[in-house]
Amino acid sequence: MENGHSGVRQLRYLPAVGSPYGVEVLDFAALRAMDPQRRRVLPQRPDFHVLALVASGAGGHEADFRGYRLGEGGVVWIRPGTVHRWSDVDACDGPLVLFRPAFLAGFTTAEVSAPVCWELDQPRRELALLAAEHLRREHEAAVTAPAPASGELLSHLLAALLLRVLPTGPGDGSGDGTGTEGTVPSGGRHGEVFRAYRAAVEEHFADRHRVADYARALGYDARTLTRATRAVTGEGAKAFLDRRLLLEAQRMLAHTDVPVGTCARRLGFGDVGNFTVFFRRQAGVPPGEWRGAQ
Repeated sequence: MENGHSGVRQLRYLPAVGSPYGVEVLDFAALRAMDPQRRRVLPQRPDFHVLALVASGAGGHEADFRGYRLGEGGVVWIRPGTVHRWSDVDACDGPLVLFRPAFLAGFTTAEVSAPVCWELDQPRRELALLAAEHLRREHEAAVTAPAPASGELLSHLLAALLLRVLPTGPGDGSGDGTGTEGTVPSGGRHGEVFRAYRAAVEEHFADRHRVADYARALGYDARTLTRATRAVTGEGAKAFLDRRLLLEAQRMLAHTDVPVGTCARRLGFGDVGNFTVFFRRQAGVPPGEWRGAQ
């Protein structure tokens, strides 16, 4: 979906020269060197994943209206479409892994429940950095001397890195500091159904506001979608859909100066009154008041 956010820099995945694989490994130093104008501190919206590991230093990051402090052992996972900014990474060092969504298609449902930022304890941190370094070296080798198995090898190494860093539950030292640690749900039927629902919501949230419409399009009944969504995310299918709609509305209100009525039309509401009722119910205040507080 084209969101038309004039205040948000849209970032498209541009692979390094000679690297057609859909994944590459940079670091914070490279990020700073490529960005002498410090555009990183302004809102941006990538169409790719960014997985960052803080090996040393401290800083800050913001994603979808929430700020995070970064420290040694910190992990940041920016999903495609997230509006974020590197508010303070001048003193941070460590790897940044960029990859296309399709490069690891159908990995697991783990990325849904993992938070944006969390921390690894020292043993896991050291292993994660080793995994990232392995991925970096294999990527360099694939670029300089590509082989038939290069893409598959890089995909497996990326999957290993993600499995190494993902939170696995409370008490594992991977909390995001908010008291809401992520968990890695099992796959199976619920995971398969939810992945299909999530993809459909991401594509159609601006023109489909009823779970029944998604159920019909996907060949499930609404109760199946609700059970699957609750099993993976802890909330029902309607709550998941409404939360996605609210997030897009907040992005539009916070990062552009389009009128509330235009925001309502872009998100598929028949009139501004219905949109205001929806927004107030979800956010607790009407959209104009919410925008004024940002």
